Amino acid sequence: MLLSVLGAGVFLAGLELMVTAVALPSIVVDLASWTELREASWIINGYLLAYVITMPLAGRLADQWGVRRLFHAGLVVFTLGSLLAGLAPSLETLIAARLVQAIGGGILVPVGTAAASHLFDDHDRPRALGVIGALTFLGMAAGPFVGAWIIGGIHPGAALDGAGILEGAVRTALEDPWRYVFYVNVPIGVAALGLAWAAAHGWETPRRTGAIDLAGAVAFSMSLGLALVALTLVGSEQIAGLGMDPAIVLVGLAAAAAVAGVIAARLGIRHPAGFLDVRLFRSATFSSAALVSLLTGYGLATAIVGGAVFVDRVLYGGPDVQRVALGALAGAVAVGALGSGLALRVAGLRLVTVMGLVLSAVALVLMSAWTPATGLAEVAALMGVFGLGFGLTVTPRSTAAVDALGQAAFGVASATVTVARMIGMAVGLAALTAFGSTTIDRLYNQVYATADSYKLFIPEELRDRPLRDGLVVQALESWASSEAARILVGIFLVAAIVTAVALMPALALGGRRILAPAHAADPVPGSARDASRAGIQEVDGT
Repeated sequence: MLLSVLGAGVFLAGLELMVTAVALPSIVVDLASWTELREASWIINGYLLAYVITMPLAGRLADQWGVRRLFHAGLVVFTLGSLLAGLAPSLETLIAARLVQAIGGGILVPVGTAAASHLFDDHDRPRALGVIGALTFLGMAAGPFVGAWIIGGIHPGAALDGAGILEGAVRTALEDPWRYVFYVNVPIGVAALGLAWAAAHGWETPRRTGAIDLAGAVAFSMSLGLALVALTLVGSEQIAGLGMDPAIVLVGLAAAAAVAGVIAARLGIRHPAGFLDVRLFRSATFSSAALVSLLTGYGLATAIVGGAVFVDRVLYGGPDVQRVALGALAGAVAVGALGSGLALRVAGLRLVTVMGLVLSAVALVLMSAWTPATGLAEVAALMGVFGLGFGLTVTPRSTAAVDALGQAAFGVASATVTVARMIGMAVGLAALTAFGSTTIDRLYNQVYATADSYKLFIPEELRDRPLRDGLVVQALESWASSEAARILVGIFLVAAIVTAVALMPALALGGRRILAPAHAADPVPGSARDASRAGIQEVDGT
């Protein structure tokens, strides 16, 4: 029962990522425009940033305060953030509400993973972690279908007209279908909170004493935030408007990010429970698990965003088409995550991870061959292959990380691995936003440089027709479709290379299979705590 409660929380967190991806075009059209893509991208990247900062703190708090009350708090904050996001009247307020939502989601995942690690021992633990991972990605799998159903099936405008509500705050809060993408979390969150309160009564995990490294968290958040801003602004003409050399601005941001990162690391070393404790990475197994998670996160962001862009801009498919492609990816990830926990009983951590990485890299290479003639079935199949491969890496890296640091640091270990994946996704999204925005600006300037510039991009027999002519518009859309497909070739190939690089740290995860209860690795009270601080612990010789 407790495992189902924890699964409900991580399901909500997984649902939110993909359901927002489907609604994003509608949100941009309603609250901004495509010329504000860099700003609108923070609907996603702002969420990821707050998520990344919250997760390590939640991991520490799970180890120090126990998981029950912290999990309840995460559900409350996530539900409140969802309500505020639905009510948001502007792009800025929506981004702010998404930050609140991300704090709740950032609590749910590491606390849920840590609680599952405490609930089950030895050979049962990988399967429990596989269930948690699978439910996270089942939420992602449901996201595209829920989002498409909401955007295409809910039309509250007519009901508001019938009720005589023609304007005002109530109309604003209820009229747009995309708002219900956030509202749908509210009843689910309330129900999950009630179930969690009832099921977790009388149960709590061991607690540790100590302070939280808030200064280190602030420094790390500044480092990551500045780095993402710098990456997002690459190629932006807005920097030139500051009257400074764009290269100087970007280098300055990068330097400030590096300095803040060094400060966070130093604070983490001095603090008994540092936010960024680099000593944990002395363990080769733990470091390898985190690096695999980071690199595969980049590939996941590319597959999600690249696949959605291909369907929307190349195939010109709407939410119903997007849900098939994104649903295939997320559903396959869920299957792979659940299957990886079972696969560890017949294959080692290293072998299962390598299999997953190979599948993901091969899928990305094949995705780079997509053209406007590619059918939806092929798109969904390849995204499913990528998702299956990614899912196979989920449980091995989590298992390796928590085994490496020991029971006293389950929260820190699970949070670090997940944070690494989210950082990889954030970096991938920032890079794709910068590249996409710069490309859109360049193509727009080419087509509309002069009144007749568009004629260079259409067949000669149409060049005597005006820009708004239906045949001219169709020809320009065909050209844009081919251009988008050509651009995505490089994006998918880069992601394939990044995923392939993850094979090297994957080899250091060890070949241990989960067949039977393992010998206790922490027989002396306090030894796991000391080992986790030093980042060194031997588990079954690994």
